[in-house]
Amino acid sequence: MQRLLDGYARFRTEVFPHHSSLFAQLARGQKPEVCFITCSDSRVMPEMIFQCEPGQIFPIRTAGNLVPPPGESHSGVTATVEYAVKGLKVTDIVVCGHSGCGAMKEFLERKHVDELPAVHAWLRHAGPSSKWLRGLFEQAGDISPEKQLELLTQANILAQLNHLAQHSAVAEGLASGTLRLHGWIYDIATGEILSLDTDSGAFLPLSVEPEPALHIA
Repeated sequence: MQRLLDGYARFRTEVFPHHSSLFAQLARGQKPEVCFITCSDSRVMPEMIFQCEPGQIFPIRTAGNLVPPPGESHSGVTATVEYAVKGLKVTDIVVCGHSGCGAMKEFLERKHVDELPAVHAWLRHAGPSSKWLRGLFEQAGDISPEKQLELLTQANILAQLNHLAQHSAVAEGLASGTLRLHGWIYDIATGEILSLDTDSGAFLPLSVEPEPALHIA
């Protein structure tokens, strides 16, 4: 806790004074261009990764970067997505997984079903493609745990993009061409991001050039 208090002290005395005009502007409202849906994992810091200032990213953080289908409203994700698209008029939504995701590990291994019932109830949103893949791993037996986790993380991105596209606000934005979806995976050890390629269906190194829109069936 002391680390937070020390950081706050530095922010107030060193950081805030140099950006006071920006914060004065932000106090009147926000206009981020990107809604960034990623995992709650403390090692994934979008503002650091993309070198963004306050107000540039609208974040949604959930365990496993899961986006429930629109019928589930208890988590607040549906409301937050709707606000991002309808209220803030974001032009892009990124669903970003990451390497070594604890939620995906638990989805695979199911080691803490009794201790973490709420987590396992939440993990049902990993989607049918992820469940199918887990069953395939159980039958195969010769795929390393590391490879299983990598493939599941990719499959989960696909599942969440499909869930996201079912939300009415997102569906309207996609249909009108005012909204684009992106699927990314961040590697904590290397700092590299892989992006879902719409043509091949593979995850390839993220280009600094603008990405084409994803077409979610």
